[in-house]
Amino acid sequence: MKTKFPALSKNYLSAFGNYLKPGAGPNLDAARDLGQQAIGLGLATLDLARIHEESLIPLLSPHGSARIRDRLIRRGVVFFTEAITPLEETHRGAREANVHMERMVATLTERTKQLADSNKKLKAEVVQRKATEDSLRVSERHASQLLEKSRAMQEELRLLSRRLLYVQEDERKRISRELHDVVAQNLSGINVQLAALKKQSTADVKTIYRNIASTQLLVQKSVQIVHRFAVDLRPTLLDDLGLIPALRSYLKEFKEQSGIRVVFKASLGVEKLDSTRRTVLYRIVQEALANVVKHAKASEAQISILHQNGIVCLEVKDDGNGFVSKDEGGAKADKRLGLLGMQERAEMVGGIFSVESAPRKGTVVRVEMPLAAEGKKKNPQTKSID
Repeated sequence: MKTKFPALSKNYLSAFGNYLKPGAGPNLDAARDLGQQAIGLGLATLDLARIHEESLIPLLSPHGSARIRDRLIRRGVVFFTEAITPLEETHRGAREANVHMERMVATLTERTKQLADSNKKLKAEVVQRKATEDSLRVSERHASQLLEKSRAMQEELRLLSRRLLYVQEDERKRISRELHDVVAQNLSGINVQLAALKKQSTADVKTIYRNIASTQLLVQKSVQIVHRFAVDLRPTLLDDLGLIPALRSYLKEFKEQSGIRVVFKASLGVEKLDSTRRTVLYRIVQEALANVVKHAKASEAQISILHQNGIVCLEVKDDGNGFVSKDEGGAKADKRLGLLGMQERAEMVGGIFSVESAPRKGTVVRVEMPLAAEGKKKNPQTKSID
């Protein structure tokens, strides 16, 4: 059997032969060099064993004595052992390196797993942080919108406050003019009549009676005007008799002055409202009908105040022009002020205010509020007047 490495086999045979010669010393450097050459050629221990066997056979052949052969074989074992020592050392280092490498691979695998887990957690944190940032951006936009809305409402409040001052001043001018032009003139007329009566003490009885009647008429007109002012400021019927009689009296006068037909329906249970809530409903009816006269050009108004299941519902409905209820630009400033005033009154006592309107379909003003004291009736009685 020929070896694949003839040069190494030749060198091995030469060195091994020198080592087996009689009188050769125990120097095994040549064997170790052969082992190094085998490592350089990439041989394994088994390959070097074959080369050793191929070299041993021709070296034993000339010797016929068994004793000499045994000695040579034993020396050959020593030579071969020394020759494979570099291989074994290399293999041992390789095994140790492999063990170390396996440990490093296991460590790297564990670290890779840990890094994968860390990356997974990091991705989750990134997603959470992104969601938080998105939420913060939405909150910032919402806060910005609320701030802008607040500023717009503040500006509108300033405009409405100015308008309210103008309206109050106009109302004061009207009352002042009425007092000056009517009441003051009537009182002056009464004074003149009284002076004339004083001078006419010798006149005939008919003339005196006529002047007295004229003076009484002036006094009556003045009393009516003062009474109207008092009713506008605070109707005594509301405190003395209740909400329904006060509204009935007001609606009768409203119909006479405006020419608008009024249908009124009310539940007796609404009288269980406290004074503050009765006043709120009365003022809202006044303001709603004032808007009907100023803006609606209506021929009829329907007012209902019903009580059911602890809730009082007021509705003021007209058949007038109506308006675009959600478009403030389509309503005049004083009309907006009236609606806001009614809303503020309703919300002041825990009520809910709403307006439904459309062009040429009339307007419905609605208020719902709880009773101050709970009092339920299955079939609340109602009254109607035209």
